[in-house]
Amino acid sequence: MSPAPDAVTPNEGEICIDASQLRPGVHVRLPVPWVEHQFMFNSFVIADEEQARLIAAMKLPQLFCDPTRCKVPPLLRQEEPPGSDPEAAAEKERLAALAARRMAEKRARAQVMSELRERLDKAQQHYLGAAREVSGAIQGFLAHPREAVERVARVSKDTTTALLADPDSAIVLIAEKAHDDGHAAHSLSVMTLALLLGKQAQIPEQALHSLGIGALLHDIGKLAIKASILRSNERNRYEEQIYQSHCRAGHDAAMRAGNLTPPLLEAILHHHERYDGSGFPDRLSGNAIPLSARLVAIANRFDNLVSPIDPRRALSPSEALSTMWTREQKAFDAALLQLFVRAMGVYPPGSIVQLSDGRIAAVVGSAPAGKPLSPKVMIYAPEVPRRQSIIIDLASDDELKVDRPLRLQERPPEELDYLLPRRKINWSYMAQRP
Repeated sequence: MSPAPDAVTPNEGEICIDASQLRPGVHVRLPVPWVEHQFMFNSFVIADEEQARLIAAMKLPQLFCDPTRCKVPPLLRQEEPPGSDPEAAAEKERLAALAARRMAEKRARAQVMSELRERLDKAQQHYLGAAREVSGAIQGFLAHPREAVERVARVSKDTTTALLADPDSAIVLIAEKAHDDGHAAHSLSVMTLALLLGKQAQIPEQALHSLGIGALLHDIGKLAIKASILRSNERNRYEEQIYQSHCRAGHDAAMRAGNLTPPLLEAILHHHERYDGSGFPDRLSGNAIPLSARLVAIANRFDNLVSPIDPRRALSPSEALSTMWTREQKAFDAALLQLFVRAMGVYPPGSIVQLSDGRIAAVVGSAPAGKPLSPKVMIYAPEVPRRQSIIIDLASDDELKVDRPLRLQERPPEELDYLLPRRKINWSYMAQRP
């Protein structure tokens, strides 16, 4: 095996060891490319004697060890016994067969990763096309409302079909859009989240289509409001009145488009109403708030928490869910909010988490119903080519688990570039923001 060009010298704090010093509990780093060995990582603590024997069978001239990561110190260096015997030959053959099986498993994991990326690429292409349509429709809404509604209706119909067939990819893309504050980006996120929630609530597909249009147009009334007011976190009373007027202004503008269903119009007018009566514009409470508005309200609030005006205040997807459930539950329909948490998962796709072994990972797949704390994760391992990133299904792993969620803005750029490479996508890149 050829050594990796940047791995032939020890890192800071590492020492050189050889295979005779290996035993369970010793940390080891393999100085060869990730694609040339059967282990999941280049750097790890040896779990058992089998791993130690497999490493020894690689016949590497040197290995590296970080003593601070060792559970036990390496053994004293030993000379390899000369000659061979039938038992040694049989053991060599067994280890070679085991290494081959593990390499096959590793290739299978790489294939899973490839399929995941193909799904994300497909979802991304849908989103880019949807972004062009929505951005254009929003810009032209006041002048040509009927045509704008027709455009967003096509987006809603296509999204209902395409993204709901692959909800994990949809949620990952929402997380990866990275604080793009354009109307189109926010509208697309709210639409997707509202559709996912509507599906969880078993709303018929035709009603989902109408819900999607309402979600896409929920902020259409902001077009006539100055950007300085929209972006302000400290509005005075007069500015707040102007801001709150966007709900009725949007409803009235949509009415002029004609032929829109009551649920669609209600979503635009009442998406800022709160279940406890503290919202606006009409201070409706409880089930007096139309269902479509209750659905869009949850989706809108979630996206505003993960992608706020000030990126420094952004919450991770799991933090946003926790905030809505523990601190803001009275503001929303509790039954729908519970369905939303179930649809998103405790650790929604796109979340960055720390695992129980200290590694950092991105959630790329929802957890099964029976194990809500065990999603599929992609491990941050810079020594592994990103196109072959390591994916672990925590539901099938008895040892590894999520330790805690992490905030994106607190992670280094190189880590995010690896785990969420699409996060810099600007959904409205084809047109200027309204």
